[in-house]
Amino acid sequence: MKGKEVISELKKKFRVSTDKALGEALGLSIPAIQLWKNRPQCTLRQIAGLVHSASKAGAVRFRKNIVRPLVEFFEIDLCESRHGAKWELFADRDEDGEEHPYYQGLKTELSATKGVYVFFDSRGQAIYAGKARQQSLWDEMTSALNRDRKAVQTIKRVRHPSRKLPYRTTDEKDRQIVDQRVPLWELASYFSAYEVADEMIEDVEALLVRSFANNLLNKRMERFARHRVSKK
Repeated sequence: MKGKEVISELKKKFRVSTDKALGEALGLSIPAIQLWKNRPQCTLRQIAGLVHSASKAGAVRFRKNIVRPLVEFFEIDLCESRHGAKWELFADRDEDGEEHPYYQGLKTELSATKGVYVFFDSRGQAIYAGKARQQSLWDEMTSALNRDRKAVQTIKRVRHPSRKLPYRTTDEKDRQIVDQRVPLWELASYFSAYEVADEMIEDVEALLVRSFANNLLNKRMERFARHRVSKK
């Protein structure tokens, strides 16, 4: 096979149209691509070397793109959704209704990206970690923020009356310190979010959850890929 034919077929496989784009995919310079084009005949050894080069270039790209920080320790400023049905992490407009470029840019990025996230309490301690693979980070974090997690998510509290009632001491039963269910939006003060290569989202989430196993409110202990049972 001629070198020109090899290059032509590779461009189809990698869905690129220029020598520069193909060179980046194969880990070759443009002069090297031109050298391949000029070969009247390609040996098996030369093609094997090309495959090896492409493999190394792919591994380098994967390492570079495996995790990309989007935002870290961003302070949560709760706001109601458009129809008041749930809480959102922050508003993308200021108090006067004007667009806030930084907040809008962040919301757009989170709405278009998948990966992993971590919620922190007011002390900066991690309290919940999750992944966004089926939907965007923005949608998944909003869902986690409002999710009813039943008895898993509790803290010690006292029920105080909101109506105008006379003060009484805490001797009575309903003023005792007991476990009370609380939503994540009451506990979380900051969040971090990271774009992660699709193939690694579950493993990165597992790493986060297992790293903070005794601190997080996560109910399930996530497993790494090699330990997960495939669903048929």
